[in-house]
Amino acid sequence: MRFPAQIIAGALGVLAEACPLAAQEDLVTDISQHQISIRSNFTGADLLLFGTVGSTPSDERDIVIVVRGPDAPVVVRRKERIGGIWVNYGSAEVENMPGYYAVVSTRPLEEIAPASVLERYGIGVKYLGLRPPEGKAAPLPKPYVEAATRIRSREDLFVEQPGKVLFLGTSLFRATIGMPANVPDGLYTARVYLFSEGNVLQAQTSTLFVNKVGFERLVFDFAQTRPLAYGILAVLIALFAGWAASAIFRGR
Repeated sequence: MRFPAQIIAGALGVLAEACPLAAQEDLVTDISQHQISIRSNFTGADLLLFGTVGSTPSDERDIVIVVRGPDAPVVVRRKERIGGIWVNYGSAEVENMPGYYAVVSTRPLEEIAPASVLERYGIGVKYLGLRPPEGKAAPLPKPYVEAATRIRSREDLFVEQPGKVLFLGTSLFRATIGMPANVPDGLYTARVYLFSEGNVLQAQTSTLFVNKVGFERLVFDFAQTRPLAYGILAVLIALFAGWAASAIFRGR
């Protein structure tokens, strides 16, 4: 969904008027929608984030927005060619891999803050803070982490876009983040950071729900709660479709 400039400007103006403490708190933010519904015709969505900053001088501040979720355990496998056949030759478990991770900012992250600050707050694909499951003390092998992030970047699920946060005047800002059609459903957080001189001054968090609705939700729930019955039903449907297609072509 696209948002006309007049609507955005109006929303930002109302936000500024409705928040008289903005100048004291420095940062007030909101998002255009707190729920995204996935239907069969879902082709992605544009998430608008906007807000206002207070008294910090404009040439000494930066805005960084991180949208992340949902975290889930993932097994990353490495393939090796043995005897002319590609086989799984190693694996690493990741406990907290986000299904979607987007960072937009006023400037490149390296120009906003040092690596130690970015790592502390988990800002940037390089600083996701991925860890192995509980009980495994060994750190995650770097090649597996790089492979996992590279695959998700290729699928547009990991995104970094410097320069996408725009200031409208001296205090109002906005950014639009595109969420692809393959975005997983679940709970997301949209965290907005106010930086100055390489340090975080303020941060605010909003929540976002992405969920399947309608027939897609029924199929998903059925597959998750009764996987055996779902598998049998899928095989029966495939057999019936094959038989029906064969019967139609034989009749011609």
